[in-house]
Amino acid sequence: MNLKELSHILGLSQTTVSRALNGYPEVKEATRKKVLAAAQAHNYSPNTRAKSLATGRSNAIGHVIPMATSHEMVNPIFGDFISGAGEVYSKNNYEMVLSIVEDGREEDVYRALKTRGTVDGVILHGPKMNDTRIALLDEIGLPFVVHGRASGIDLPYSWLDVNNRSAFHRASDFLMDLGHRRIALLNGLETMDFAHRRRRGYEDALAARSIPTDPALMRSEEMTETYGYTATCKMLALPCPPTAFLVSSFISALGVRRAIEEHGLQMGRDISIVTHDDSLSYLTNGADVPIFTATRSSVREAGRSLSKMLLDQIDDPTLAPQHQLLEVELTVGRSTGPAPVAAQTA
Repeated sequence: MNLKELSHILGLSQTTVSRALNGYPEVKEATRKKVLAAAQAHNYSPNTRAKSLATGRSNAIGHVIPMATSHEMVNPIFGDFISGAGEVYSKNNYEMVLSIVEDGREEDVYRALKTRGTVDGVILHGPKMNDTRIALLDEIGLPFVVHGRASGIDLPYSWLDVNNRSAFHRASDFLMDLGHRRIALLNGLETMDFAHRRRRGYEDALAARSIPTDPALMRSEEMTETYGYTATCKMLALPCPPTAFLVSSFISALGVRRAIEEHGLQMGRDISIVTHDDSLSYLTNGADVPIFTATRSSVREAGRSLSKMLLDQIDDPTLAPQHQLLEVELTVGRSTGPAPVAAQTA
């Protein structure tokens, strides 16, 4: 069925029906409901291109992803984030435009998206501490929201973030309450804002207990399983090795566990591990009892919330920037236990 046929059934002009379907305010509420009910009853779907021409919108949201494998955003949690965002896009008749670009070409892509009208807005992923993309998007007038924050940017912008500093402070306190004093930090790349905040939380917690930080117990790299394994092997070879590991990624924590077991040690008895696990839907942290003690947040829910925030901004450009800070829950699993007596004595 096309617009002309639907208009004939309703006894209304095509213009009125089109405006009702597209939410124009001058259409009476009763008329709008009548048109929407008829459209649903007759399985009418407006032509996307025609609708875009009528409204000046593309009904699409952009996600620009750099190719570099070292970029902290290119990891398995992206799938869960997109699943959450995709639910919101689908309910609101939006499509997703995913652009994979070479490093250094992101600015060109954002400008092209704006110039061509390809998308109505974008979600910016993996913000660095001084992220130049925020100023660029503000300059070209492309609506955007940020998954995370950029500490070095003063411009007002909308963001959703996990309270990374509080999460790692809390995790460090938990380990110290168990008697651990040699706590290793396996962090993400600290050019990324979230990793910077996690280090701050860890350092603040140690300082509050008058425990000095030891550079030999801190690493900052791409969050892979191999990174967790290699860093742990090196630290276990130290004259005074750590008794606990605080890890920025569930995937890296799997590498830590592999290294511990290869050294003939038992996780939770000889070495404790606390990780940030993001509640991944396809890489679960155990069943009834969690494998790892973890600071948990749902990245799928973050995708839902952030996409709603962006659609609100697109619908009402006068909205003030919105901010949402998500607190984590600390879930105790089988990976933690009291520090070995010898370590506590030392």
